[in-house]
Amino acid sequence: MSKNAYQEMDSYRLAQYVVQAPCYVCGGGNVFDAELCRHCSAPMALSHQANTQKVRPQMVAAIGPSGAGKTVYLGMLSDLLSRQNDRMQILARGAFSISLQQATLAALGRCRFPEKTPNEPDRWNWLHCQVKMAKRRRPVELIMPDLAGESLMQELDRPNTYPLINHFLNRCSSVMLMVDAADLEAGDESHDYFAMKIVSYLCELDSRPRQGWPNRPVSVIFTKADECSPSIFHKPDEFARRHAPGLFRTCRERLHKHGFFATGVVGCCAYRNTIAGKLQVPLRIEPRGIVEPFEWIVKQM
Repeated sequence: MSKNAYQEMDSYRLAQYVVQAPCYVCGGGNVFDAELCRHCSAPMALSHQANTQKVRPQMVAAIGPSGAGKTVYLGMLSDLLSRQNDRMQILARGAFSISLQQATLAALGRCRFPEKTPNEPDRWNWLHCQVKMAKRRRPVELIMPDLAGESLMQELDRPNTYPLINHFLNRCSSVMLMVDAADLEAGDESHDYFAMKIVSYLCELDSRPRQGWPNRPVSVIFTKADECSPSIFHKPDEFARRHAPGLFRTCRERLHKHGFFATGVVGCCAYRNTIAGKLQVPLRIEPRGIVEPFEWIVKQM
């Protein structure tokens, strides 16, 4: 003897995969429950959060060669602005936006620098935040990733090696270009050449006179300025003219909105001998000039 039974079929759930969810960075279609974009590896959480907001987020790039201090700067910037209550403050969107701040401050608290950003885009840290300013009526929504310097160098030499970098820089509203001031002052000209390549790459990426990179704000940030002459904080333009003449001339001729800034995070460093060689150890944290270049960027946008 057999009994009849009714079982509900779950095939209707397949209909959710028919409608594609576009990536906020490259615009490529993805399934609704994807964690990363299958085209550029950007977090799909950016798209989901952007769809719930009235104001579309703008994207800002912090770029520079490997070891220039991008991770330390972004982590310290987010930490300082998340604690301020006066002229500017930020509010993180999503739990993933706090990972960079947490990792940077935890490493500095142990007298270490953060680990180098991996080349794989799916392992990059992203910061999605709301920026509020005292003299600005409406807040600004920003998206800033911690791009790997080695990946950026490969993209400059061989375009489309990392599609995420190409799509992201093409849609960015502004750029914070990090340059190692300590190496420049020591006579290392490679940082000058690399910064010139970045500016040229941006202008070739979108050369429209009004909406392209010639008219978008670019802040050149000399990192590790606490290891240089104190005059760099007062006259960063003069430092650029003397130690990075190629970059200084390229910015003046190709960028209508640019500014030079000097920053420092670590007040004093020491060196420790390891098996791999000398390891730089931060002894104390003394942030200086961290907020100014970012504040200039937001005002220009």
